[in-house]
Amino acid sequence: MRGVKLLTMAAFCLAVACSEQAGTADGGKNSAVPAATDISAPPADDSDINLDLWLERMEVGSRELYSAREAVVAAIGLKEGDVVADIGAGTGLYSLLFADGVGPSGFVYAEDIEPLFLDLINQRAADDGINNITPVLGREDDVTLPKESVDVVFIADTYHYFNDREKIMHTIYDALKPGGSLVLVEFDIVPGEPRSEEKSHVRFGKAAVVAELEFIGFKLAAEPQIEGLKETYFIRLTKP
Repeated sequence: MRGVKLLTMAAFCLAVACSEQAGTADGGKNSAVPAATDISAPPADDSDINLDLWLERMEVGSRELYSAREAVVAAIGLKEGDVVADIGAGTGLYSLLFADGVGPSGFVYAEDIEPLFLDLINQRAADDGINNITPVLGREDDVTLPKESVDVVFIADTYHYFNDREKIMHTIYDALKPGGSLVLVEFDIVPGEPRSEEKSHVRFGKAAVVAELEFIGFKLAAEPQIEGLKETYFIRLTKP
């Protein structure tokens, strides 16, 4: 589809086997099996995934990551020619925005463990005449990206779903170029405070996430306040 190709086909069978045992966050992201109340994760059985339904759920004005998408992309500060990895790309909302942000000399890896969502991203890119997105079939413990190939990694509403966060974040660390950025957008929770149903599946807050990522080797670089993000936080970390 006009230059949009699927990588890591050798890992296809293994990845499909993994996806049958794991749900996906934010419309198809690397994740553990979600709670029944978590509408952001499609069912583990591929045959039950209604892509139109997930587009409707994920790309709706009442969802912060959709309504604040322009502010989020602006805060990332993409440059012409950047290579971006959208981890757990889901319906491809941000992948499509990134493709525009990095320009024709830039490139976007739209990574997900759900092949049907990668097919959807392929189709959306082709329909919009976008030829600088490559869907990447990942695994639960590996984003399957080339080492030191990416300037910016973006993970939204997904980190808390990783089964083995340390292992998969090491693969993300390896994929980043030295000096590259990791941008994380996540629900925050405060110990002792009541949680909304939307946050019922979130297990830890920003401080714990930062501590885990610094243990991997990332360095916290910025914690900007993004207009439109109230339930979620935005942090930028770098690879030294």
